[in-house]
Amino acid sequence: MPPLRTRLLPPCLVALALLAGCGSSTDPNAATPGTGSGTTPGSGSGADRTTIVMIPKGTTHVFWKAVERGARDAAAAHDVDLVWKGPLKENDRAQQIQLVQQFIVQDVDAIALAPLDQDALVTPVADAAASGIPVVIFDSALTGTSGTDFVSFIATDNEAGGRLGGDHLATLLEPGDDVVLLRYLVGSASTLQRESGFLAAMADADHDVLVENRYAGPTAGEAKTTALNMMSSIRAAKGVFCSNESATYGMLLALRQEGLAGQIRFVGFDASPPLVEALRTGEIDALVVQNPRRMGALAIETLVRHLRGEPVETVIDTGAVLVTKANMDDPAIAPLLE
Repeated sequence: MPPLRTRLLPPCLVALALLAGCGSSTDPNAATPGTGSGTTPGSGSGADRTTIVMIPKGTTHVFWKAVERGARDAAAAHDVDLVWKGPLKENDRAQQIQLVQQFIVQDVDAIALAPLDQDALVTPVADAAASGIPVVIFDSALTGTSGTDFVSFIATDNEAGGRLGGDHLATLLEPGDDVVLLRYLVGSASTLQRESGFLAAMADADHDVLVENRYAGPTAGEAKTTALNMMSSIRAAKGVFCSNESATYGMLLALRQEGLAGQIRFVGFDASPPLVEALRTGEIDALVVQNPRRMGALAIETLVRHLRGEPVETVIDTGAVLVTKANMDDPAIAPLLE
Protein backbone atom coordinates (compact mmCIF):
# COMPACT_ATOMS: atom_id res chain seq x y z
CA MET A 1 0.00 0.00 0.00
CA PRO A 2 1.49 3.39 -0.95
CA PRO A 3 2.05 6.00 1.74
CA LEU A 4 -0.78 8.44 2.35
CA ARG A 5 -0.56 11.57 0.22
CA THR A 6 -2.48 14.82 0.28
CA ARG A 7 -4.03 15.31 -3.15
CA LEU A 8 -4.82 18.83 -4.32
CA LEU A 9 -6.17 19.16 -7.84
CA PRO A 10 -4.64 21.93 -9.97
CA PRO A 11 -7.24 24.67 -10.70
CA CYS A 12 -7.44 23.67 -14.38
CA LEU A 13 -8.73 20.23 -13.35
CA VAL A 14 -11.28 21.32 -10.75
CA ALA A 15 -13.93 21.92 -13.42
CA LEU A 16 -13.22 18.53 -14.96
CA ALA A 17 -13.64 16.88 -11.58
CA LEU A 18 -16.94 18.70 -10.97
CA LEU A 19 -18.24 17.66 -14.38
CA ALA A 20 -17.29 14.07 -13.67
CA GLY A 21 -19.11 14.21 -10.35
CA CYS A 22 -22.27 15.75 -11.84
CA GLY A 23 -22.49 13.46 -14.85
CA SER A 24 -24.52 10.34 -15.38
CA SER A 25 -23.87 7.09 -13.57
CA THR A 26 -22.25 5.61 -16.69
CA ASP A 27 -18.78 4.08 -16.17
CA PRO A 28 -16.40 7.02 -16.67
CA ASN A 29 -13.95 4.79 -18.53
CA ALA A 30 -16.51 3.71 -21.11
CA ALA A 31 -16.15 6.87 -23.22
CA THR A 32 -12.42 7.18 -22.82
CA PRO A 33 -10.52 7.47 -26.13
CA GLY A 34 -8.43 4.51 -27.20
CA THR A 35 -8.53 0.96 -26.00
CA GLY A 36 -7.97 0.00 -22.42
CA SER A 37 -7.77 -3.02 -20.23
CA GLY A 38 -7.13 -3.78 -16.63
CA THR A 39 -8.78 -2.77 -13.38
CA THR A 40 -10.85 0.39 -13.36
CA PRO A 41 -9.31 2.81 -10.83
CA GLY A 42 -11.13 2.50 -7.57
CA SER A 43 -12.80 -0.80 -8.48
CA GLY A 44 -10.08 -3.25 -7.46
CA SER A 45 -10.34 -6.02 -4.92
CA GLY A 46 -9.88 -3.50 -2.12
CA ALA A 47 -9.52 0.22 -1.57
CA ASP A 48 -5.97 -0.29 -0.35
CA ARG A 49 -4.75 -1.78 -3.64
CA THR A 50 -2.25 0.18 -5.68
CA THR A 51 -3.37 1.23 -9.16
CA ILE A 52 -0.81 2.24 -11.76
CA VAL A 53 -1.95 3.65 -15.09
CA MET A 54 0.17 3.20 -18.20
CA ILE A 55 -0.48 5.57 -21.11
CA PRO A 56 1.40 4.65 -24.31
CA LYS A 57 1.57 6.75 -27.46
CA GLY A 58 -0.83 4.33 -29.12
CA THR A 59 -2.15 0.81 -28.83
CA THR A 60 -1.95 -0.72 -32.32
CA HIS A 61 1.77 -1.13 -33.02
CA VAL A 62 3.40 -4.44 -32.14
CA PHE A 63 5.90 -2.45 -30.08
CA TRP A 64 3.20 -1.21 -27.68
CA LYS A 65 1.71 -4.67 -27.30
CA ALA A 66 5.14 -5.90 -26.18
CA VAL A 67 5.47 -3.00 -23.73
CA GLU A 68 2.09 -3.95 -22.30
CA ARG A 69 3.12 -7.60 -21.85
CA GLY A 70 6.19 -6.55 -19.89
CA ALA A 71 4.18 -4.14 -17.78
CA ARG A 72 1.53 -6.74 -16.97
CA ASP A 73 4.14 -9.28 -15.96
CA ALA A 74 5.70 -6.75 -13.59
CA ALA A 75 2.34 -5.65 -12.19
CA ALA A 76 1.43 -9.27 -11.44
CA ALA A 77 4.81 -9.89 -9.82
CA HIS A 78 4.37 -6.87 -7.53
CA ASP A 79 0.64 -7.47 -6.90
CA VAL A 80 -0.51 -4.09 -8.18
CA ASP A 81 -3.40 -3.26 -10.51
CA LEU A 82 -2.49 -2.01 -13.98
CA VAL A 83 -4.69 0.10 -16.25
CA TRP A 84 -3.44 0.28 -19.84
CA LYS A 85 -5.04 2.95 -22.02
CA GLY A 86 -3.74 5.04 -24.90
CA PRO A 87 -4.89 7.13 -27.86
CA LEU A 88 -6.12 5.36 -30.96
CA LYS A 89 -3.61 7.18 -33.18
CA GLU A 90 -0.10 8.22 -32.31
CA ASN A 91 -0.59 11.81 -33.46
CA ASP A 92 -3.55 12.59 -31.19
CA ARG A 93 -2.02 14.80 -28.52
CA ALA A 94 -5.43 15.99 -27.34
CA GLN A 95 -6.55 12.44 -26.49
CA GLN A 96 -3.39 11.71 -24.58
CA ILE A 97 -3.65 14.95 -22.62
CA GLN A 98 -7.28 14.10 -21.84
CA LEU A 99 -6.26 10.68 -20.54
CA VAL A 100 -3.67 12.13 -18.17
CA GLN A 101 -6.20 14.65 -16.88
CA GLN A 102 -8.85 11.95 -16.45
CA PHE A 103 -6.59 9.77 -14.34
CA ILE A 104 -5.51 12.72 -12.20
CA VAL A 105 -9.18 13.32 -11.40
CA GLN A 106 -9.63 9.60 -10.65
CA ASP A 107 -6.77 9.90 -8.14
CA VAL A 108 -4.75 6.91 -9.31
CA ASP A 109 -1.57 6.06 -7.44
CA ALA A 110 0.94 6.54 -10.26
CA ILE A 111 1.20 7.08 -14.02
CA ALA A 112 3.67 5.78 -16.60
CA LEU A 113 3.53 7.92 -19.75
CA ALA A 114 5.07 7.71 -23.21
CA PRO A 115 4.49 11.30 -24.36
CA LEU A 116 3.31 11.85 -27.91
CA ASP A 117 4.86 15.30 -27.86
CA GLN A 118 7.85 16.32 -25.77
CA ASP A 119 6.35 19.76 -25.04
CA ALA A 120 2.56 19.33 -25.17
CA LEU A 121 2.53 16.86 -22.25
CA VAL A 122 4.67 18.99 -19.92
CA THR A 123 1.72 20.73 -18.27
CA PRO A 124 -0.37 17.58 -17.72
CA VAL A 125 2.64 15.87 -16.10
CA ALA A 126 3.19 18.92 -13.90
CA ASP A 127 -0.50 18.79 -12.93
CA ALA A 128 -0.10 15.15 -11.91
CA ALA A 129 2.93 15.99 -9.77
CA ALA A 130 1.04 18.88 -8.16
CA SER A 131 -1.73 16.42 -7.30
CA GLY A 132 0.74 14.06 -5.62
CA ILE A 133 0.72 11.48 -8.42
CA PRO A 134 4.23 10.35 -9.41
CA VAL A 135 4.94 9.97 -13.13
CA VAL A 136 7.53 7.87 -14.93
CA ILE A 137 8.26 8.84 -18.53
CA PHE A 138 9.05 5.91 -20.81
CA ASP A 139 10.00 5.37 -24.46
CA SER A 140 10.06 9.02 -25.52
CA ALA A 141 11.51 12.03 -23.73
CA LEU A 142 9.58 14.87 -22.11
CA THR A 143 11.00 18.36 -21.80
CA GLY A 144 12.14 18.73 -18.20
CA THR A 145 14.53 17.20 -15.69
CA SER A 146 14.24 13.56 -14.75
CA GLY A 147 14.26 13.15 -10.98
CA THR A 148 12.76 16.62 -10.56
CA ASP A 149 9.87 17.11 -12.98
CA PHE A 150 9.12 13.39 -13.11
CA VAL A 151 10.41 10.35 -11.26
CA SER A 152 12.45 8.63 -13.95
CA PHE A 153 13.00 8.40 -17.71
CA ILE A 154 13.10 4.82 -19.03
CA ALA A 155 13.90 4.36 -22.70
CA THR A 156 16.27 3.30 -25.41
CA ASP A 157 19.20 5.63 -26.04
CA ASN A 158 17.49 6.67 -29.24
CA GLU A 159 20.23 8.83 -30.69
CA ALA A 160 22.65 5.94 -30.26
CA GLY A 161 20.08 3.65 -31.88
CA GLY A 162 19.77 5.92 -34.89
CA ARG A 163 23.53 6.11 -35.21
CA LEU A 164 23.74 2.32 -34.95
CA GLY A 165 21.41 2.00 -37.91
CA GLY A 166 23.20 4.71 -39.86
CA ASP A 167 26.63 3.24 -39.25
CA HIS A 168 25.44 -0.13 -40.53
CA LEU A 169 23.81 1.37 -43.60
CA ALA A 170 27.07 3.16 -44.38
CA THR A 171 28.88 -0.20 -44.47
CA LEU A 172 26.47 -1.37 -47.19
CA LEU A 173 27.01 1.65 -49.44
CA GLU A 174 29.71 2.68 -51.88
CA PRO A 175 31.54 6.01 -51.50
CA GLY A 176 29.36 8.80 -52.83
CA ASP A 177 26.08 6.89 -52.57
CA ASP A 178 23.09 9.01 -51.54
CA VAL A 179 20.41 8.06 -49.02
CA VAL A 180 16.86 8.99 -48.06
CA LEU A 181 15.43 9.42 -44.55
CA LEU A 182 11.74 8.92 -43.82
CA ARG A 183 10.98 10.62 -40.52
CA TYR A 184 8.06 9.68 -38.25
CA LEU A 185 6.12 12.52 -36.54
CA VAL A 186 6.79 16.12 -35.57
CA GLY A 187 7.23 16.40 -31.79
CA SER A 188 8.01 12.71 -31.17
CA ALA A 189 11.22 12.98 -29.16
CA SER A 190 12.26 9.34 -29.50
CA THR A 191 12.17 9.31 -33.28
CA LEU A 192 13.62 12.81 -33.59
CA GLN A 193 16.63 11.54 -31.65
CA ARG A 194 16.94 8.44 -33.85
CA GLU A 195 16.82 10.61 -36.94
CA SER A 196 19.47 12.90 -35.48
CA GLY A 197 21.74 9.93 -34.80
CA PHE A 198 21.22 8.61 -38.32
CA LEU A 199 22.02 11.98 -39.90
CA ALA A 200 25.20 12.25 -37.81
CA ALA A 201 26.29 8.81 -39.05
CA MET A 202 25.66 9.82 -42.67
CA ALA A 203 27.63 13.03 -42.22
CA ASP A 204 30.56 11.13 -40.72
CA ALA A 205 30.50 8.67 -43.64
CA ASP A 206 30.18 11.45 -46.28
CA HIS A 207 26.86 10.25 -47.66
CA ASP A 208 24.45 12.94 -48.83
CA VAL A 209 20.84 12.74 -47.66
CA LEU A 210 18.62 13.59 -50.63
CA VAL A 211 15.45 13.88 -48.55
CA GLU A 212 15.34 14.30 -44.78
CA ASN A 213 12.30 16.52 -44.16
CA ARG A 214 9.36 14.22 -44.95
CA TYR A 215 7.22 12.71 -42.18
CA ALA A 216 5.56 9.32 -42.47
CA GLY A 217 2.58 9.99 -40.22
CA PRO A 218 1.15 7.73 -37.50
CA THR A 219 0.13 4.70 -39.58
CA ALA A 220 1.78 2.35 -42.04
CA GLY A 221 -0.79 3.35 -44.65
CA GLU A 222 0.13 7.00 -44.38
CA ALA A 223 3.82 6.08 -44.41
CA LYS A 224 3.33 4.12 -47.63
CA THR A 225 1.65 7.10 -49.27
CA THR A 226 4.45 9.42 -48.16
CA ALA A 227 7.08 6.99 -49.44
CA LEU A 228 5.35 6.70 -52.81
CA ASN A 229 5.36 10.48 -53.07
CA MET A 230 9.14 10.39 -52.45
CA MET A 231 9.77 7.67 -55.01
CA SER A 232 11.75 9.77 -57.49
CA SER A 233 14.27 10.57 -54.74
CA ILE A 234 14.25 6.97 -53.49
CA ARG A 235 15.05 5.73 -57.00
CA ALA A 236 17.99 8.12 -57.14
CA ALA A 237 19.30 6.92 -53.77
CA LYS A 238 21.09 3.74 -52.78
CA GLY A 239 19.89 3.51 -49.19
CA VAL A 240 16.86 4.24 -47.01
CA PHE A 241 16.41 4.65 -43.25
CA CYS A 242 13.10 4.73 -41.34
CA SER A 243 12.84 5.60 -37.66
CA ASN A 244 9.98 3.48 -36.32
CA GLU A 245 7.86 0.40 -36.93
CA SER A 246 5.02 1.93 -38.95
CA ALA A 247 7.32 4.08 -41.10
CA THR A 248 9.49 1.04 -41.82
CA TYR A 249 6.50 -1.09 -42.82
CA GLY A 250 4.99 1.67 -44.95
CA MET A 251 8.30 2.10 -46.77
CA LEU A 252 8.52 -1.67 -47.30
CA LEU A 253 5.04 -1.70 -48.86
CA ALA A 254 5.94 1.19 -51.15
CA LEU A 255 9.18 -0.46 -52.27
CA ARG A 256 7.32 -3.68 -52.99
CA GLN A 257 4.71 -1.85 -55.03
CA GLU A 258 7.44 -0.19 -57.11
CA GLY A 259 9.45 -3.39 -57.54
CA LEU A 260 12.36 -1.99 -55.51
CA ALA A 261 12.22 -4.21 -52.42
CA GLY A 262 15.61 -5.87 -52.03
CA GLN A 263 17.14 -3.54 -54.63
CA ILE A 264 17.79 -0.59 -52.29
CA ARG A 265 19.71 -0.91 -49.03
CA PHE A 266 17.14 -0.57 -46.28
CA VAL A 267 17.56 -0.18 -42.52
CA GLY A 268 14.52 0.22 -40.29
CA PHE A 269 13.68 0.55 -36.61
CA ASP A 270 11.65 -1.84 -34.40
CA ALA A 271 10.29 -5.29 -35.17
CA SER A 272 6.95 -6.80 -36.16
CA PRO A 273 6.16 -10.09 -37.92
CA PRO A 274 6.08 -8.54 -41.43
CA LEU A 275 9.37 -6.72 -40.82
CA VAL A 276 11.06 -9.82 -39.41
CA GLU A 277 9.96 -11.82 -42.45
CA ALA A 278 11.28 -9.08 -44.77
CA LEU A 279 14.58 -9.21 -42.91
CA ARG A 280 14.76 -12.95 -43.47
CA THR A 281 14.02 -12.63 -47.20
CA GLY A 282 16.50 -9.80 -47.75
CA GLU A 283 13.99 -7.04 -48.47
CA ILE A 284 15.27 -5.30 -45.33
CA ASP A 285 19.00 -5.32 -44.57
CA ALA A 286 18.81 -4.57 -40.84
CA LEU A 287 16.49 -3.53 -38.05
CA VAL A 288 17.46 -1.61 -34.93
CA VAL A 289 15.45 -3.44 -32.29
CA GLN A 290 14.57 -2.23 -28.81
CA ASN A 291 13.53 -4.24 -25.75
CA PRO A 292 9.92 -3.12 -25.22
CA ARG A 293 9.01 -5.82 -22.71
CA ARG A 294 11.91 -4.76 -20.50
CA MET A 295 10.87 -1.14 -20.91
CA GLY A 296 7.32 -1.87 -19.76
CA ALA A 297 8.47 -3.97 -16.83
CA LEU A 298 10.98 -1.38 -15.63
CA ALA A 299 8.41 1.41 -15.80
CA ILE A 300 6.13 -0.50 -13.43
CA GLU A 301 8.94 -1.69 -11.16
CA THR A 302 10.33 1.83 -10.85
CA LEU A 303 6.96 3.26 -9.85
CA VAL A 304 6.37 0.47 -7.32
CA ARG A 305 9.75 1.15 -5.71
CA HIS A 306 9.09 4.88 -5.67
CA LEU A 307 5.69 4.41 -4.04
CA ARG A 308 7.40 2.33 -1.35
CA GLY A 309 9.81 5.16 -0.67
CA GLU A 310 12.80 3.35 -2.14
CA PRO A 311 15.45 5.16 -4.21
CA VAL A 312 15.21 4.74 -8.00
CA GLU A 313 17.42 5.53 -10.96
CA THR A 314 16.42 8.76 -12.69
CA VAL A 315 17.50 7.56 -16.15
CA ILE A 316 17.46 3.94 -17.36
CA ASP A 317 18.67 2.86 -20.81
CA THR A 318 16.79 -0.27 -21.86
CA GLY A 319 19.12 -0.98 -24.79
CA ALA A 320 18.91 -1.64 -28.53
CA VAL A 321 20.64 -4.05 -30.89
CA LEU A 322 21.27 -4.21 -34.63
CA VAL A 323 19.56 -7.27 -36.08
CA THR A 324 20.47 -8.71 -39.48
CA LYS A 325 19.68 -11.93 -41.30
CA ALA A 326 22.99 -13.28 -40.01
CA ASN A 327 22.19 -12.88 -36.30
CA MET A 328 18.38 -12.86 -36.12
CA ASP A 329 18.23 -16.46 -34.86
CA ASP A 330 20.82 -16.00 -32.12
CA PRO A 331 19.39 -17.03 -28.73
CA ALA A 332 20.02 -13.57 -27.28
CA ILE A 333 18.27 -11.80 -30.16
CA ALA A 334 15.44 -14.07 -31.30
CA PRO A 335 13.22 -13.28 -28.25
CA LEU A 336 13.31 -9.57 -29.17
CA LEU A 337 11.69 -10.40 -32.50
CA GLU A 338 8.73 -12.29 -31.06
